[in-house]
Formats: sequence, C-alpha cells, structure tokens
Amino acid sequence: MGNSEETGYKEKRIRGITLIYYSRNDVKKALSQFSKNRECVPNYFQSFGKRPDSFQYESDIVEQVRRGATSFHCSEELWRDPLEISTDLSRDELDNMRLGWDLLLDIDSKYMEYSKTYTKLLIDVLNFYGVENIGIKFSGSKGFHVIIPWKAFPDELHGIKTKNMFPEWPRILCQFLSSIIQPKLADKLFKEESVRDIAKKTGSKEEDLIFTECLSCHRSAVKKYLVNWTCENCRRIGELTRIEKNKRIPKCPECGKPLIQKSKKEIFFCEFCNLDSNKNPEMFSKTREKTESLIDADLVLVAPRHLFRMPYSLHEKTALASIVIDKQEIENFQLTDASPLKVQIKNFYPEAKKHEAKNLLIEAIEWNYEKEKKEKEIDNKKEKFPIKIPHKKIIIPNPSEDIFPPQIKLILRGVKQDGRKRALFILLSFFKSLGMNDNEIEKKVNNWNEKNYRPLKKNYIISQLNWFRRNPKILPPNFDNPIYKELNVDRPDSLSKKTKNPLSYSIKKYFSMRR
Repeated sequence: MGNSEETGYKEKRIRGITLIYYSRNDVKKALSQFSKNRECVPNYFQSFGKRPDSFQYESDIVEQVRRGATSFHCSEELWRDPLEISTDLSRDELDNMRLGWDLLLDIDSKYMEYSKTYTKLLIDVLNFYGVENIGIKFSGSKGFHVIIPWKAFPDELHGIKTKNMFPEWPRILCQFLSSIIQPKLADKLFKEESVRDIAKKTGSKEEDLIFTECLSCHRSAVKKYLVNWTCENCRRIGELTRIEKNKRIPKCPECGKPLIQKSKKEIFFCEFCNLDSNKNPEMFSKTREKTESLIDADLVLVAPRHLFRMPYSLHEKTALASIVIDKQEIENFQLTDASPLKVQIKNFYPEAKKHEAKNLLIEAIEWNYEKEKKEKEIDNKKEKFPIKIPHKKIIIPNPSEDIFPPQIKLILRGVKQDGRKRALFILLSFFKSLGMNDNEIEKKVNNWNEKNYRPLKKNYIISQLNWFRRNPKILPPNFDNPIYKELNVDRPDSLSKKTKNPLSYSIKKYFSMRR
C-alpha cells in the first residue's frame, strides 16, 4: 500500500468516529476541564489550527470537529488569558502572563514493552524524591505521558520565580531524570534479556546496542584504529603511528613512496574531549549496554509554547484515544484498552501537595550546575580551532552574531515550515567553519531547536553534532544555493551580494568591524 493510500485509509478511519466520539458528554467535559488556562489547538489530521486558541465552552469542541478537527493539543504552560499570547511579545511580557507550568514527560519507543519499563522506572524515581501525585496517560501510539502539576513546585527558589523559568527549569528536570533512568533502564532490560535477544527482537545490530563511555564527558566513544606505518624504501623515518581517518595509504614524508602497514590496533576515541584509549586508557569505561536507540524519550524537548496531546484526544495514526491509566495498570496495558468504544474517564490532573516536587527541583538544578561546570573545564582545555584562508591563519575569538550573514540570522529565529534538517546542516557547517567550539555549537543549536515550529528529536541532533566533529571541514552552502530560498531566508544585504559563502562574509565583516 502506497503512502497516499495508507494516509487516506487512516484519515477515513479516524473521521468515521470523531463526531460520535467527541460528542460524548464525558469526553467533552474531560477535555474542557483540562483546557482551563491552557492554549488549546485543534489538529485537522495533518495540520494544526490557528494559534493561539482555547475552549470557551464544551460546545466549542464539537464545533471544531465539525470543521474537520481530529485531535486536540494543549500547552504545558498555564496562562492568565491564552488568547492574548503572541509571538510578538517579549520574554518579560510572556512571563507576566504565565501563571505557571506543568512538567510533562513524554516516553515513546518503537516497542510498547520498553515504554512500559521506562515509565515504571520514571515513576519510581519521582516517588523516591517525594513526588506522589502524578498523572499517567497513554500517548495514543506507543508511549506514555506523565505529568507533575504546577502546584507541586515551589513559587520561588533561590529568589527566582519558578513560573518565569520556563523552559529552562523543566528542561533541566527532564535531563536530570533521564540521566538517572537510562542506566537503570539498561540494567533492567539487559538483565532480563541478552544483547543478542534484544537485537533480534528490535531488528538492531548487536554492536548498535553496546558502547564504550568516556569518563570525562560521559558520552559514547567512537571506535577507531591506531596504525603503525613504515617506509621500506628509504628506512629513514622509523615507524609512524597514526589514527586511521580513512582508507587512503599515507606517503613517506622523506621520499614520497606509499608507506607499508606494520600493525593495526583497535582503540576508542572521544570526539568531544579529544581523548583516546591508547594514551588515556583510564578515561574509558568497560563496554556497557546502550538503550537510547530503543527508547526515544522526549524528556529534553521542552520548548516555549510546546503542545502535547490532550487526555482523551484521539490519535490520527492509530485512531486510539489518549486514555488515562493508573500506575498499577501500566504492566498489563494493551493497545485495545485505548479503543474509543471502551473509554472510561479518569482524572489526569491530580491534586498535588504543595511543594512536593521542591526537593526534585533543587537536586536537578545542583546536578545541572555541576554538569555545566565540568563541561566548561573541558572546553577551556580544548584549543581554539583557527579559521584558515590561503596563506593566512586567522583566529576569530568568540565570534558573535554581529558578523553572521542575514541568512544565518534568519535561520536562527527558528524554522516555521518544513526544512529543519536542511537548516541544521547549514548552521552546523557554518559554526564549524567559523571555528566555534563544540560546546558552544551544541548550546546554540539547542536554543535554535526550541524556536522551530516543531523541535527536532534530540537523538538526531546529537548524531549530526557527532558527524560534524568527525568532518569539520565542510563549508556551508554558497549564497546562490536554492536551499536559502526554500527556507525563505534569502534576504541578502549589500555585503552578502558581493560574497560567495557565509564563511567569507563573516571573515570580511569581522575585519571591517575591527577597522
């Protein structure tokens, strides 16, 4: 069945039940009650409605369905008046309008059993930190949503208003929880099943489920080879030891003849810290199981005005309802339990105890402080990557956005339509060519991703960052490349009309500003 035929079948299937389902009084009431103080937006199968929007009455839900709505999505943030939200408002204006925010944790995997395991571990960790009143619901596809109500968090922490720290503190909380759960998840999954069994079950390769960890940055190390070369022609250079970067045979620096390989040794290399297991074996842990490829947990994709599927909303791909379940029901949950014909209404938003998540928030902020401190220390040790042009060696220390071409500045405002991955390629190639350090690039890319109409998956961004660390010499596309027009950022100024590439633009702009 082709994609168009499959899409047509799914649309026909869900539209056949929407009016009957959303006309139910208990479903309308559940959606309406949860929508209070939230931005609520309908989805017309493949496109969202206008923003901002909200429900005034229960009858608004049925009216949206009659117009073609198939599902409903809402904000994590709570607002005084959701209809007053605008992209033109400043950060301070949005903070004044915001009443608070809920912490929404999205667990999703290709395999329902692994989503169940992750969700149960997450709940255990939350309970450990004293967070007992949480809501759990099926996402509508293959995962679960867990919510911690706003009331559970303190009004202030360290003299800072908690409500104003969105999305920064929710993102830190998500990263903190993920750092605790991932090792537990690996222990649990691989205790119950072997690497071979899991690889067979998921269709993965065994080597994809194993990684060696750099103990400095706790990132996955890359397998490389350390090769000893010698020249049998002149025999004046002795043996050369190099990390193999490609399959090309190097030439002798004395006579220019191809070198002969004497030995080859497997090593592990951390591209972030520039360490290898040959020189620093103590900085690499024993291989341990990797679970990120099994669980796609969107615990860090917290962005301003981020929307999630409302409880009891239908899901376009499955035509199942996003039903609320109890903790003890997770283990035995089946997809058939979410059939719209079986729906029984439960409360997704429990009455939380005041400040019951305070200790969790404090621990997460302290953990983030130590993590950033360590990353800064690593960053300070790394040499700055110089910008090279023919016959000169130029270093632009801490390049600011003042020297960025207008096309790059427009991309950094966020992608409002299709093209996020192409935009990411432009940004990464530009930042690497400009000589920015990896830590700064990662921060800039994550900030940019929050502004997109729909953020890219964290794992995809990490894979692209790692690829560009291995391939730092890729230049960004020239200004005459149609990609800029397709992204609607082809608005050159006088300097970019005279230059060929974003990199040459920034170099010229830098020296003109110095003069």
